[in-house]
Amino acid sequence: MKFTCSRADLSQSIQTVSKAVSSKNQNPILSGIYIKADNNMLELQATDYEIGIICKVEAEIEEAGNIVLSGKYLQEVIRKLPGKNIEFEYDRQEKTTLIKSGNAKFRLLSMPAEDYPVIHKINSDFSFKIMDNVLYELISRTSFACSNEESRPVFTGCLLELSENQVTMVATDTKRLALQTRNLDNFDGQRKMIIPSKILNEIQRLLLSDIPREVNISYTSNQVSFEFDNTYIASRLIDGQFPDYNRVIPNGFSTRIKLNTEEFRSVVERVALISRTNEYKIAAMEFSTGMLRISSNNPEIGNADESLKAEIDGENISISFNVDFVSDVLKIIDTKEFFINLNNSLSPAAIRLVDDDSFTYIITPVRNTGI
Repeated sequence: MKFTCSRADLSQSIQTVSKAVSSKNQNPILSGIYIKADNNMLELQATDYEIGIICKVEAEIEEAGNIVLSGKYLQEVIRKLPGKNIEFEYDRQEKTTLIKSGNAKFRLLSMPAEDYPVIHKINSDFSFKIMDNVLYELISRTSFACSNEESRPVFTGCLLELSENQVTMVATDTKRLALQTRNLDNFDGQRKMIIPSKILNEIQRLLLSDIPREVNISYTSNQVSFEFDNTYIASRLIDGQFPDYNRVIPNGFSTRIKLNTEEFRSVVERVALISRTNEYKIAAMEFSTGMLRISSNNPEIGNADESLKAEIDGENISISFNVDFVSDVLKIIDTKEFFINLNNSLSPAAIRLVDDDSFTYIITPVRNTGI
């Protein structure tokens, strides 16, 4: 095998597929990146059996073939090479690959390509298309609320629900819930699937393009794939029953507060300096007479207390939250103002956007013990 290609293009593709390179040692071949050269195109693959990623790169192919190289060392070498183009040449006798760029030369040991579990695209009649900016929004506004506890796998993924030309994505760790809906053209029927947040977060990082593009999503009973440009990502679905999220969302609220997003974010960041020193990260909020007072106290550190203006429609309420759960949602709110909807100090609150009812964030209050 022998080929020449752009260092920048190859480096970007290696960086993408490396997200699926296995970090476990039970099968050494999975620590490698599979490279196939044919028809003036390189196909790079990596998989850990849970996630599989394929990227394609244009190249000048002098001799077709396939190899497997260490994902760790290949990524570092290509990233640091000096030239604009890279030459690869495989030595069958030595089972090594010579990599040249500028005045630099590296020779990496190769693994047997015939041992690699080559990824085959999902063969399914069920698929739909969605614009990348819509998919990005669905992921960014929900996946942060997933759980990190592997003992409860259902909560480590996002529910993707397709129904009546509408797509909904939901995530929860049982203490909070994030929900985002959007219209979906040209889809009939119903479908639910739980997609690991790990793959969704990787896809989100790849969806920042200047020109809107379509993403083709195919699925079976236990797998899902995302295909756009020269990238293909497949993942196993999480098996289990996602809870009925509609039961978590209160039917109505007695108090609605409108807040300036940037002002509230700044106050929360300052109060969090004290809140995060407590075991429960408590920030107390008192809504009264057109003002919001936020405070936190730690007898061993000190306290924080700050107020800002608030438009309060309803009864005055005092309530406490885990400050991280508040900070997380503020990172994805891009409107000038937003609403906090409340019933009482022990009932779940709902954060919603102004002039956009497609997003809902439910957060469970905590008891403020005065710690």
